[in-house]
Amino acid sequence: MSEVEMPVEKHVFEADVAKLLHLMVHSVYSDKNVFLRELISNAADACEKLRYEAIVAPELLGSDAAPRIVLTLDEEKRRLIVEDNGIGMSRDELVESLGTIARSGTRAFMERIEAAQGKEGAQLIGQFGVGFYSVFMVADNVDVVSRRAGSDKAWHWASDGKGSYTVSAVEPADAPPRGTRITLHLKDDANIYTSRWTIERIVKEQSGHVPVPISIIEKPGAEASQIADGTALWTKQKSEISKEDYADFYRGVAGQYDEPALTVHFRAEGRHEYTALAFVPGSKPFDLFDPDRKGRMKLYVKRVFITDEAELLPRYLRFVRGLVDTADLPLNVSREMIQESPLLANIRKGLTNRILTSIEKLAEGDPEAFIKVWENFGSVLKEGIYEDFERRTQLLALSRFRTTASDEKKRALSDYMKDMKEGQTAIYYLTGDNLAQLEASPQLEGFRARGIEVLLLTDPVDSFWVTSAPEFEGKPFKSITQGAADLAGIAKQDAAAGAEASPSVAEFVTFAKATLGEAVSDVRTSERLTESAVCLVAPEHGPDRQLEKMLQGAGRLEDAAKPILEINPGHALITAIASCPTEDKAFREDAVKLLLDQARVLDGDKPEDPRAFAERLSRVFNRALRA
Repeated sequence: MSEVEMPVEKHVFEADVAKLLHLMVHSVYSDKNVFLRELISNAADACEKLRYEAIVAPELLGSDAAPRIVLTLDEEKRRLIVEDNGIGMSRDELVESLGTIARSGTRAFMERIEAAQGKEGAQLIGQFGVGFYSVFMVADNVDVVSRRAGSDKAWHWASDGKGSYTVSAVEPADAPPRGTRITLHLKDDANIYTSRWTIERIVKEQSGHVPVPISIIEKPGAEASQIADGTALWTKQKSEISKEDYADFYRGVAGQYDEPALTVHFRAEGRHEYTALAFVPGSKPFDLFDPDRKGRMKLYVKRVFITDEAELLPRYLRFVRGLVDTADLPLNVSREMIQESPLLANIRKGLTNRILTSIEKLAEGDPEAFIKVWENFGSVLKEGIYEDFERRTQLLALSRFRTTASDEKKRALSDYMKDMKEGQTAIYYLTGDNLAQLEASPQLEGFRARGIEVLLLTDPVDSFWVTSAPEFEGKPFKSITQGAADLAGIAKQDAAAGAEASPSVAEFVTFAKATLGEAVSDVRTSERLTESAVCLVAPEHGPDRQLEKMLQGAGRLEDAAKPILEINPGHALITAIASCPTEDKAFREDAVKLLLDQARVLDGDKPEDPRAFAERLSRVFNRALRA
């Protein structure tokens, strides 16, 4: 640095950055090499951003138009230097980029890192993609010197990763003519990152296909030699690309360190021409349920990065990572033009169709691999059933479900249709929070007695798509917690199961309806119960029980519909209560209200008035003790 004194500003990291740094420095990660991929990825992005800005301001390139990334090794001083001649950063950009995490989903990201700590072999860094801050896994101190293209001012950012950083101006002579130089002062146990063999291996494994040439300088003062040519992988013929090449590129573009579950690479020709390279990840990205539900596909024009905010895929395919490169858009394309472009609409349609078709082929050709994809992303794909009318049937055919007949496996709707019972008129389903709760539901009893398969739906999205998917292959979807069961026309497997209502039970049902009044919309005998005494169902029209609870919880439904109380006329408890003398009205009223609370508990709720429930229960116990 120059001897000229420059004022130094000291800053404290924002809370989330400080927490992240602490987690990384004090945790043991299975692969620290990923820091280099992150730095190279940032450097390549900086070069691409410069190419883009130079479209309207070519003077930014000066006499140094060719992009490059240079890695310098300094074993004697235990330093690794990563330098690019990209867009560079101003003072404010240094503070914004290196002092804060501006990405949505940060808190969920932090929570998942903490949750994954302690799990043997957890691939934390590769799983989450922590960007620049991963340098502190291998460095005690980091210096960043940057000069923005077109500026005569340069800035120095420095930190030891322990909670604060400094920013100061530097003499232009001590900074790159343009771009950023990052110097890592390596930890005692990180000296391997001054080895050419180690660095070259990591670059080729993780960053060999970034669209910027990468060179290495083995020691200060030595000549640079190229170790990656900067050829964009997506421009090559598929026959020239190995599985390992695709995997390496995927890790760079996706910010993950797993293997892609599916690779889709094609060139569309005709009226609109573009190349697409997309990957279905092998594991869930941490931002899969980001409230913004933004996609992660990059748009290039003639190999120049334009934006990663173009909606190249529908939101239910937001887990797909990759890029689209077209020559049919102008390089100075505006955000408004992107939103309104017929070409982008055509790309979106073609890319969506190719990805879904590729997933279909995976389901047919490798069911085990497809099930892994479905387990990771099925809950997101099902959003498309109610968002994408055009592809609803295709998405329903792709869907896999746990059912009352599937054991541990998942079944397709085509399998369900083959096994439908004679006289069955609908595809029956049950929604809820978890599988164990659903399997214990009393509403299933009449369907089990007849051998009717029921879909067991536990994803929150399930309560929504079933309301917008009117049918599949001519059969409507019907909740078993809503309306009449319509089971009379289907024979029971156990002829002894169930019973007709006796006169005393019929009278008790009438009494129960009068007793409960406005608390329920109806009381009736049940076709669906064979073992339990009572259950609640929703009226025929409107949301089913689970959707109603979700809408109420979200404040989207002020007044829930009054439920229907169904009574099993053959249950021993019901027949015993019904046979009690009608003069014992107080007991019968207590029994009716206790049955309603029992139905609420079986439905996952609690008694409406816990104190009144306890008092009734006490009176019934006392009566039994006196008997």
